[in-house]
Amino acid sequence: MPTLSIHFEPEIIAHLAKASANDTIHLSLSLGEGDEPVAPTPVVPRGPLAELMKAGLLKAGAVLTFHQPRVDRRGRAVVTGDGELIVDGHPAPFPSPSNAAAAVTGNPINGWTLWHLEDGQTLDDLRKALKRKIHR
Repeated sequence: MPTLSIHFEPEIIAHLAKASANDTIHLSLSLGEGDEPVAPTPVVPRGPLAELMKAGLLKAGAVLTFHQPRVDRRGRAVVTGDGELIVDGHPAPFPSPSNAAAAVTGNPINGWTLWHLEDGQTLDDLRKALKRKIHR
């Protein structure tokens, strides 16, 4: 009987361990032929977050959150390797920060200023840092 071995990087295991019952977890599976392991195809970031990722300012697996105390609303998203956002409670990733934020708030909203990294920086802060880096 054939067997299936799945290897997860330690960062993935740590992310899964932190997941709550309300989190949506997306996994992709690629099957190769024979007994040789298949080398993963490199994922190239694209879309609005691509330049931040290529510059090393934003990493795949980064957790973004927001809290709107006035309406007691919170959001959580994870950056994918290709630059999309997987938002808790939503089955498909979002191509932009604003689309991801609108999915949580139910209203058009600027996701660049709403989503925060764990250190408190917004995506807009990262975008400004990238512009400063380029113009040096």
